[in-house]
Amino acid sequence: MAVKLGPRATVEETLELVRRLDPERQPGRLTFVVRMGADQVRGVLPELVERVTASGAVVGWVCDPMHGNTFTAPSGHKTRRVRDVVDEIAGFFEVHQTLGTHAGGVHLEMTGREVTECVGGDPGVGLGDLPARYESACDPRLNRGQSLEVARLTADFAARSRTTLGPDAA
Repeated sequence: MAVKLGPRATVEETLELVRRLDPERQPGRLTFVVRMGADQVRGVLPELVERVTASGAVVGWVCDPMHGNTFTAPSGHKTRRVRDVVDEIAGFFEVHQTLGTHAGGVHLEMTGREVTECVGGDPGVGLGDLPARYESACDPRLNRGQSLEVARLTADFAARSRTTLGPDAA
């Protein structure tokens, strides 16, 4: 069972979710999908992870760096900055590394197509490029180059985390 946690999630609400959805504290039963935004993840997530861990719950922690970093471009297109996506992922791994807990996964919206839905990254899509190949009817996706860049950086964050926590942390 997965529950999304945004930047306004409180410790009390999160612990109540654990109490109601995982009363027997079964490892793997509950996953929290963190979607806080690059500017909030380092400030909000640590206390949530600390308190949930202290409660005895063994939950999965997954980072969704897409939704908390969405904004509307001057053209009216919903978009995301690749640098914000990467920064939220970095913050997610930093928090878990600092607390000695396990960063369980990352959710991305991406495509192998050469769309222009997210800005920045490789191949350097700018705000003015959005209308060129904006195909999403719902949520902007990373294109092929951006996806590969974010995947490589995420692998680096995970490797550093594993090195710090030890080989059994993966």
